[in-house]
Amino acid sequence: MIEIIEKKSKFLGYCYNVTSAKQVEDIIACLKKEHKKATHICYAYNICSDVVLAKAVDDGEPGGTAGRPIFNVIDKKGLKNILVVVVRYFGGIKLGAGGLVRMYTKTASQAVREFEVV
Repeated sequence: MIEIIEKKSKFLGYCYNVTSAKQVEDIIACLKKEHKKATHICYAYNICSDVVLAKAVDDGEPGGTAGRPIFNVIDKKGLKNILVVVVRYFGGIKLGAGGLVRMYTKTASQAVREFEVV
């Protein structure tokens, strides 16, 4: 897990190896229990098995400002069987659409970089 603070908002990045949509659901359910006070739990995944499953979720952030940037990190690195989650605790200062895209991209990129090292 990595943590980034931007204008009082806290962004936490997580990466997981996954092989099914059920695993994704279970992980997201656990994170929602762990981070009950989080404002948003946004994520994207790419699972390659018999059928390719890919999804990006904004969880209430403006459309295309969270899930899509996270998925773009996965896609650009060519990663498979991975779930990347960014948990956001809103700090009271709006970041704007561009700021959200930058922060979700930055958090996802750092989480993936740390995950690849491990």
